[in-house]
Amino acid sequence: MAFIHDVLEQPSYGWKDENGNLSKPTPSQIFKEFFSRLNIFKTKKNWLSFMSWMMVVTLSVFLMFFIFKYFSIKGLIIAFLYSMVVMGTHGTIWYHRYCTHGAYKFKNNFWRFFTQNLTLKIIPEEIYAISHHVHHALSDQPGDPYNAQGGFLYCFLADANHQPINRNMNEKEYQRCVTLMKHTGVSVNTYAQYQKWGSVANPFHAVVGVIANWAFWFTIFYLIGGVALGCAIFGAAGFWAVGVRTFNYEGHGKGEDKRRDGVDHNRKDMSVNQLWPGFVAGEWHNNHHLFPKSARSGFKPHQVDTAFYYIKFMSMIGAVSQYKDSKAQFIKEYVTPFIKVEAAPVYCPETGKRILATE
Repeated sequence: MAFIHDVLEQPSYGWKDENGNLSKPTPSQIFKEFFSRLNIFKTKKNWLSFMSWMMVVTLSVFLMFFIFKYFSIKGLIIAFLYSMVVMGTHGTIWYHRYCTHGAYKFKNNFWRFFTQNLTLKIIPEEIYAISHHVHHALSDQPGDPYNAQGGFLYCFLADANHQPINRNMNEKEYQRCVTLMKHTGVSVNTYAQYQKWGSVANPFHAVVGVIANWAFWFTIFYLIGGVALGCAIFGAAGFWAVGVRTFNYEGHGKGEDKRRDGVDHNRKDMSVNQLWPGFVAGEWHNNHHLFPKSARSGFKPHQVDTAFYYIKFMSMIGAVSQYKDSKAQFIKEYVTPFIKVEAAPVYCPETGKRILATE
């Protein structure tokens, strides 16, 4: 556990207060940390967080062009579907179920590259994957990089404030980080390069990868629908990039216990299943926390799982060589016992009549 506790760069306000509880910084402390972490003039080791937010700023320019110059109802519908469904589903497929949890395996590197670049590249894999391992190990505890109990800003700005890796690891610890990332195909730094840049990802390859990805997709959208379509979709991607930073705050009950009997079966943390993220991105968060390595998290009939449908399709055509599906285990261990308990007959102590527990 020592590695999990230390793998991320601790913010200036710390993970814990003097009593060992979650340190809850003020908004001014959070913003001060945020701008400090983006300051590449202070240290070049801030490059990854800076690049991540510069992509958001750049995409917002496309959004402004769409709103004020190329706006149309058709473009708005396309932008909505792209940001909510396409980007959301891809985030679950790539960053969540593959990069972090390795819930499935590709047949070869071509299909991995194909899936990685299915949409605009916005989130650096390193920022997401390594910190997400910590999130699962320390969920809703001090050290969880996006602990909802810290408040909205604590989660919203976590990618800069809490998710970058520790910049002072020894070589053995750094190699453990590399091991967490090597299956993603990200070009990694040597230990000497890590000491210079403070990241696993190599900055040159990362920047070139984003430029190539954006150039390819803008060309495709331009050929289909001109500049208007390009601006609509690029702007939509920027909208998603901002919105996704709010997810964990909502997905863990905004710091409160909002779990429901028969809906949220995982009781080890405050994660909840939400209809909207589930329907548009296959993100049934409480289910996922029960079985994080499952390629499917939509276990119940109404729980649409677009991410799993893609993985399943890729398996059918041979692009995915194997995947794990925990649906049967979920039904056996959580749904069936709950139904039996709910339906179990009991006796009313006053009348002596047999009634259902649900009554």
